[in-house]
Amino acid sequence: MSLSGLRTIADRLASRSAASIGWRRYGLAALLGVAAALALPPFHVLPLLWVAFPVLLWQIEGCATKRQAFALGWSFGFGFLVAGLYWIANALTVDTARFWWLLPLAAAGLPALLALFTAFAVLAVHMLRLRGLALALGFALFWLVAEYLRGHILTGFPWNLLGYVWAPSAAMLQLAALTGIYGLSLVTVLAACLPAVRSRGAVAAAVALLVLVWGGGAVRLAGAPAADGPVLRVEGVLLRLVQANIPQREKWAGLNPRDHLIRHLELSARPAPGARPTHVLWPETAIAYLLSEDIQAREVVGRVAPDGGAVLTGAIRVERSAGEPPRYWNSLHAIGPGGLIQATYDKAHLVPFGEYVPLRDIFGFLPAVATSLDFQRGPGPRSLQVPGLPPVSPLICYEAIFPGAVADPDNRPGWLLNVTNDGWYGYSTGPFQHFQIARLRAVEEGLPLVRVANTGISGVVDPYGRVVARLGLEETGFLDAPLPAALAPTPYARWGDAPLAGLALLLAALLGAATLGFGRRSTR
Repeated sequence: MSLSGLRTIADRLASRSAASIGWRRYGLAALLGVAAALALPPFHVLPLLWVAFPVLLWQIEGCATKRQAFALGWSFGFGFLVAGLYWIANALTVDTARFWWLLPLAAAGLPALLALFTAFAVLAVHMLRLRGLALALGFALFWLVAEYLRGHILTGFPWNLLGYVWAPSAAMLQLAALTGIYGLSLVTVLAACLPAVRSRGAVAAAVALLVLVWGGGAVRLAGAPAADGPVLRVEGVLLRLVQANIPQREKWAGLNPRDHLIRHLELSARPAPGARPTHVLWPETAIAYLLSEDIQAREVVGRVAPDGGAVLTGAIRVERSAGEPPRYWNSLHAIGPGGLIQATYDKAHLVPFGEYVPLRDIFGFLPAVATSLDFQRGPGPRSLQVPGLPPVSPLICYEAIFPGAVADPDNRPGWLLNVTNDGWYGYSTGPFQHFQIARLRAVEEGLPLVRVANTGISGVVDPYGRVVARLGLEETGFLDAPLPAALAPTPYARWGDAPLAGLALLLAALLGAATLGFGRRSTR
């Protein structure tokens, strides 16, 4: 088909999208949101972005009132988030008899709330009466603001930021070493919106933008060791990642906790196919023993700790004081031979309504899913000193999703360790998304990331974000892998969001120029 034919089709689609009214307008917007979500892990149907965003922009041009624009943005965000976050409701099915009434809130309530960020982004561009190129630039800028606010307000939930669509391309991910994942989201949305202008120049600009990002990443990777060859590694360190694959329904009930302990011990003690591991890694809350006060359980765990090494395991930690209720932390212990606790980290970024109930005076009627009591917060990112290892920054469960909050800036670690239990979510898109999200922290910080999950996905990621070893979802087994060496601090590790702010200011300047010039021209 000729370019003129494609232009004619685009013009017709733009006219029909802008003219849609009533439930058709909002239903179409919700479907466009679902389509955009299919570009995220694990599907990565990226071409749908170049359908979803241009049609959404054409719909924005057809909005006559603020109410219509707000509802349109909310509908798109709701479709995007329902399709991307449906798996959260799976956690409630572990104990359906207790939590059945919360299923609609988890499946639709959270997306409905988070969709407000997208609603305000669309409302903003509508109120500015942007058209043409200015609309594409403005929407990309306000989408960035919406994602950033979603990632920070009320403890934040930066899950499924749009930059994660590039997980299959290590070259595209390298931009995160400069701007973080939010910068990659900004570039992605801008490239997806530019074709809405329906000019050859705008389409060429979108292609050039993506080629520039890919080319810069390819140049960076060209100077790195091959991902499928020998990696630069920390000498004298060989990690054993243990994935016991215990279904969540059996985690705290069903099988005896002793059986779970034996399963971890057996996998930890199996003969190594090559060199013997120096350290053994278990996932979040690997066993149902309070290791902080159970000396006998610690001694048993210590039996599989290699000489001069340790077992690093997630565990519930408790402190008891006379006359007061016990206090609990979701923690990680390094346990050496003999059961000695060498180091401890307490989770700082807790899951709202999963590990604690926020504003308990108001929401006290809502139970926390993972515990009947609120967990206590730890002090935040810190680098643990464990014998035989470079300093490590532990990240428990979804602590790995927060850009710029995974390492102590005053005591830079040599690697990141993400222990998690994605067994709550079964075989769904959630664990696949979680793994890819954690990968980006390695790129941003220039640090290798080791991920150990109860039911998967476990793996080792080098500081360029390339997966060098992996155990799949719902596999039982272990993985022996060297620890990749860290890089020098990346620009993002040094300066945080400053490069992102510079990129946003540049886009704002382009928006101003487009608004004053030809950007106001209608695309209809």
